[in-house]
Amino acid sequence: MSAAKRKRIQPREIRPAPRPAGLVLDAQLHLLDRQVLDFDGVPVTTVDDLELSGPAADEPIPEGAEPPTITALLTGAILGTRIFGGRPPSNRLIRIPWDAVSGVDTVITVGVRSDSLEASWVERWLRDHVIGRIPGGRHDPE
Repeated sequence: MSAAKRKRIQPREIRPAPRPAGLVLDAQLHLLDRQVLDFDGVPVTTVDDLELSGPAADEPIPEGAEPPTITALLTGAILGTRIFGGRPPSNRLIRIPWDAVSGVDTVITVGVRSDSLEASWVERWLRDHVIGRIPGGRHDPE
């Protein structure tokens, strides 16, 4: 390759990447495996995966395109896939829409009650069938 064909890029020609509007989150650090609490602080579930908008995972993002955004938090019975590998079927994952999320901190808070979310069925079942059968398990300690 000749020197004429190899053009050296000068630092002043490199433009910084544009900052996307909104909150920028590191999915692994801020979202995955975090506890989800409802409006009243009741535990709902933990975040197992994310649903993103934009191109498919194996497609490159075209230059100038909007960055992918979170459309939903996914949760479900994935312990077996974590132990043995693979991915759970998408129909086994429960979606919590991203617009229901009201805060991201050490826990993720949703702005709705847990009874309205399909993801809280495990917590409700454990409360009613396991914890509720323990003496004193049906009321708060005094």
